[in-house]
Amino acid sequence: MPNVTANGIQIEYDTFSESSFPALLLIMGGGSQMIYWEPEFCELLANEGYFVIRFDNRDIGLSTKFEEAGIPDMMAAMKGEPIIPPYTLEEMADDAVGLLDALSIDRAHICGASIGGMIAQVISYRHPERVLSLTSIMSSTGNPELPQIKPEVLAEVYKPVPDEREAYIDHNVNMWRKLWSPGFPFEEKRLRTLMAESYDRSFYPQGMARQSAAVLAHGYQRSSIASIKSPTLVIHGDKDPFMSVEGGKETAELIPNAKLLIIDGMGHDMPKGAWPTIIDAISNHIRQDR
Repeated sequence: MPNVTANGIQIEYDTFSESSFPALLLIMGGGSQMIYWEPEFCELLANEGYFVIRFDNRDIGLSTKFEEAGIPDMMAAMKGEPIIPPYTLEEMADDAVGLLDALSIDRAHICGASIGGMIAQVISYRHPERVLSLTSIMSSTGNPELPQIKPEVLAEVYKPVPDEREAYIDHNVNMWRKLWSPGFPFEEKRLRTLMAESYDRSFYPQGMARQSAAVLAHGYQRSSIASIKSPTLVIHGDKDPFMSVEGGKETAELIPNAKLLIIDGMGHDMPKGAWPTIIDAISNHIRQDR
């Protein structure tokens, strides 16, 4: 896969379809490599007539790592103890815009999942001239008054990650059982394949802690989110145990004229059974806002 130097770091990326088509930039969530935007999903979007771009955020996958920054104590941070992140969500948003610059793309449709949705929000109010439309999937606003992650889910997500390959795969499959959509079949084979590919491509669990620290330090940017003018679609599952559906609802309430799609039975993942609904919603949203 190709890479570029942008915003002072190296960014690994991949593309689908023709660069002459409208650009659709996909931003994955915390600790997740770009391969979580699976090729089949990207091809389905590309077949709708878009130049689909996926990339590794900083500190994950094959993009620049921030090893010298150390590993923050996320459990302490979750309890309210002060934390100084090695970088910010604004810098992560600038990375994405830097990638667009390197690809000579003036404006793009921006779609983010989970923490990627928060980065997409930052791009939309920090670089509004670069955004054709915004799609935020299973993300949130950072409002501390919203329902918080259940302790048992939080403990599973931040449990120490084993170094050995098979143990790593088992660990992550068990974690995803906690996050999975209860209204859809649990796709263990798909998950094991993805976790194996993730391990073989780049085993680097410490990046997730630093990305999460950036989210906590970012806080609740209510007025900035409310200033977003880009046509916006918010997609959320009603059974999300990590970022509650209330986060999606508030995102749609804050952004003027945003559309909200709540998918029954969906958790903090994108089960293949929900792909047709998600793909159609994104494509229809982009078409209406061309």
